[in-house]
Amino acid sequence: MRIEKKVWPQYFEKILSGEKTFELRLADFECRPGDILVLKEWDPGMKAFTGREIEKEATFVFKTKDSKFWTKEEIEKHGYQVISFRNIK
Repeated sequence: MRIEKKVWPQYFEKILSGEKTFELRLADFECRPGDILVLKEWDPGMKAFTGREIEKEATFVFKTKDSKFWTKEEIEKHGYQVISFRNIK
């Protein structure tokens, strides 16, 4: 499946450079490993697409609603963070 999503310029640049290797999204759509994300740069100030886009393949999808690692109070106090990692060379 091909899934098109907006990405703000500062995040688009980090994806383009390879520094950002993940997306944190509201789970209001279905995404599975193997799906192609078509990430389109969106300028929120101009409320328009810039014309730049990049395609990435989803390799892993984790939905937090399905997990009960922390209490509601802990989540409200600290929030979430997503950590991307790679093998040590």
